[in-house]
Amino acid sequence: MKRNHPSGAGAWCRRYIRPGFMCTAALVIFVLFFNDNSILNTYEHEIEIERLKAEIQQNRDTLLYYEALNRSLDTDPETMERIVREQYHMDRPGEDVFIFE
Repeated sequence: MKRNHPSGAGAWCRRYIRPGFMCTAALVIFVLFFNDNSILNTYEHEIEIERLKAEIQQNRDTLLYYEALNRSLDTDPETMERIVREQYHMDRPGEDVFIFE
């Protein structure tokens, strides 16, 4: 009596791909792509972190500028006069101010 040996892809799958391997592969795929900590989410979070770091640096630079300006306003009357004239359009008595924009 001759045994009927299956051939082709179905036989290969039954022989080499075991249920434990399939479960492990499914778990790895789920963790890598469909989990809250997936690769895509991690990449998006890294991009957001870099954007926020750049924003923090920009805000820090602005803060340093205004701190220096504040110090100069406290100590230098000419700086205060320049700021008041430029931003608030104030003038001295008997002086005409022309604003060009």
